[in-house]
Amino acid sequence: MSKPVYLAVHDTLADWEPGYATAQLARAGYEIRTVGPTREPVTTVGGLRIQPDLALADVRPSDASLLILPGADSWDAGDELAPFARTARAFLDAGVPVAAICGATAGLAREGLLDDRDHTSAVSFYLAATGYGGAERYVEADAVTDRGLVTAGPTEPVAFAREILRLLKVYDDEAVDAWYRLFHDSDATAYGVLEKAGVL
Repeated sequence: MSKPVYLAVHDTLADWEPGYATAQLARAGYEIRTVGPTREPVTTVGGLRIQPDLALADVRPSDASLLILPGADSWDAGDELAPFARTARAFLDAGVPVAAICGATAGLAREGLLDDRDHTSAVSFYLAATGYGGAERYVEADAVTDRGLVTAGPTEPVAFAREILRLLKVYDDEAVDAWYRLFHDSDATAYGVLEKAGVL
């Protein structure tokens, strides 16, 4: 049985960014465990109240299949979420993948985790404003995976999920491609592929 997927949750979390990934992972049998700064409830930017399953201090890379870091206004409002970026470093150092979208990519840039990996984000100058050393590794793409790290911008939650599904080998490449075509492009021809693969 697969280890759980850890989803970072914190005030101002961007609700729309991790949803495709967590829903599909849960359907595929992964347990999704929410991780807050503490066990105190948090409130998303959409006003949803979440009671974290775990506090960040209790998280161990060896217990997880993946760490997902959604965007949030608070990534750019001081160092409140910096501990999540440090945890991402611990995961990557332990060989456990991390997926970061939107503002979380800036958090990882500040932590130095994008200096030597191909990556993307909302726009290149957003990350450049962090003063990080990886600008030459920025890729203009919907989502990028490099050495266990997925990055994406805020408008690409479906591509973000696609890269996660590929990275964890949840489905074969044909099924992942069909899933992306269905949910990103509304391509009805993808249904047959997904039904055959047992994804729907």
